[in-house]
Amino acid sequence: MRLQIENKQTQIKLERRKIRGTVLRILKILNCADKEISISFVDDEGIKQLNKQYLGKDKSTNVLSFSLQEGEYGNINPQILGDIVISTQTALRDAVKGKLTVEQEIDFLMIHGILHLLGYNHENTTKEETKKMRQKEKELFNEMNFRNKVLI
Repeated sequence: MRLQIENKQTQIKLERRKIRGTVLRILKILNCADKEISISFVDDEGIKQLNKQYLGKDKSTNVLSFSLQEGEYGNINPQILGDIVISTQTALRDAVKGKLTVEQEIDFLMIHGILHLLGYNHENTTKEETKKMRQKEKELFNEMNFRNKVLI
């Protein structure tokens, strides 16, 4: 597995070693340990700019995924899954709402982003596809046993 981690925010301190280990565990569980991804951590303004530029949505969000497996040239390099961008500011707010630690929230957002890179979807799709993705998120989060916190 090749993993590039870029930190473009100052809101929280990130432990690259922990992030790398978590991503590796997620990819192993999903039988994708040989794949390559990049993860960038940004603030709300950074993710808002990307969301507007690439998705036409003028607002911040918690995570964006850019798959390199989709589209006309998606099969050029099957080892590269794509890029994930996480807003740590939004992650902090979501952690409080969900009664999680910020580390757990970031772990969940990495799961969410990786599932998008693998073709899972919850937007503009059927209820069945949304349910399938939500179930896989919960399953992975629980299997990772993040500090004994279980999503229901």
